Amino acid sequence: MKSFARSVRAVGSFFWFVGRKARRTKVFVLISALPVLMSLVIQANRLFTPGTSVDGPAVFSNIVMTFNLQFLILVLALFYGTSICAEELEGKTLTYLTTRPVPKPAIILGKYFAYAAFLILVVAAGIALSFVVLHIDRLGDAASWLVLLRSLGVLALGLLVYTAFFTLVGTVLKKSVLFGLMFSFGWENIVQYFPGATQKFTIMHYLKSLLPAVSTGGEGSFAFLLFKLEPSPPEAAVVTLAVLTAAFLGLACWIFSRKEYLFED
Repeated sequence: MKSFARSVRAVGSFFWFVGRKARRTKVFVLISALPVLMSLVIQANRLFTPGTSVDGPAVFSNIVMTFNLQFLILVLALFYGTSICAEELEGKTLTYLTTRPVPKPAIILGKYFAYAAFLILVVAAGIALSFVVLHIDRLGDAASWLVLLRSLGVLALGLLVYTAFFTLVGTVLKKSVLFGLMFSFGWENIVQYFPGATQKFTIMHYLKSLLPAVSTGGEGSFAFLLFKLEPSPPEAAVVTLAVLTAAFLGLACWIFSRKEYLFED
């Protein structure tokens, strides 16, 4: 067990460094900074245009969080999760990795933890900066900071479970990105609004169930994200997300250990 953990840590450390240097990383960091730029523009307009009123908490919960939860984490998890296996096939480096004295599951887990940690860091930085900019006149409000912490937790859980899912998809399908796009912006972004128990067949349902409830006053509430939501209990949502993450990773490791991958010319 200790040797396996060391293998996971060694693989993770290597790909943490490689992942940060990749060209795509710069692109996704810029995309994750878009809400920060928008927040700065909104506050600048408020500062230089007398009489302009901006509800910072409402912008944060209904625009910034919507962008991150329903678009950014899906895209990041898709491209990084599917690449865990695919980039080794495309670069023809899989043989090198699998001939090293490292268990095959350690390769999947090491890359997964490295990429997931990096993605959480990128998203958390963007969310925190957007929050500070939009709450510049309310930074002393403890309740607002609790909303930020809860939002960060939801996004982190989302990245963990979606990256695990797309890691599994990448070990099974050649056209994993195409399937992932259909799943993310088809199934996940449509079925979540279905009434009744149907919406519980999406991962997004359990993430949204962990968001703060809509306040009666409406200010700063997650009204847009919680539209049509019939939430599951928070404890059940957390357990469901944890079980899904473990199941996706376990299946990905099992398939990667037993499947024979062929290189394409």
